[in-house]
Amino acid sequence: MPAGVTVAEASAVTDDLVSAFARLVPQLSRSAPPPTPGELAEVVSSPATFLLVARDASAEIVGSLTLAVFRTPTGLRAWIEDVVVDESARGKGVGEALNLHALDIARHAGAITVDLTSRPSREAANRLYKRLGFVERETKVYRYDL
Repeated sequence: MPAGVTVAEASAVTDDLVSAFARLVPQLSRSAPPPTPGELAEVVSSPATFLLVARDASAEIVGSLTLAVFRTPTGLRAWIEDVVVDESARGKGVGEALNLHALDIARHAGAITVDLTSRPSREAANRLYKRLGFVERETKVYRYDL
């Protein structure tokens, strides 16, 4: 883990957490609004999700990752979503620390795979995922908007 960076699961919705997501979500998505305190509470309280936050040496939240762990008929799976590192902390190992922590949780839970998607334009993130051992799959990702 990079010096001065800690990663932990969010266990409660605090003003600090809400304000961090208000700052981080626009860096992740131009179209998604930051989550409300109630929406964050749903994520934090769900037994299927782990909301991980990375803090710098001053205890400021500088990154986040959501890990979903769920059972399918073919086994326990895990999915990483909404990885975001604050612009001020990029290139300092925060994304790596978040992903390694998520992989440990998934492994401990007994998941047989961990999947994620990443836009091709996120070149640094894609290099990180490959360096961590994620393998690009020959598949199509489909979305149905409701």
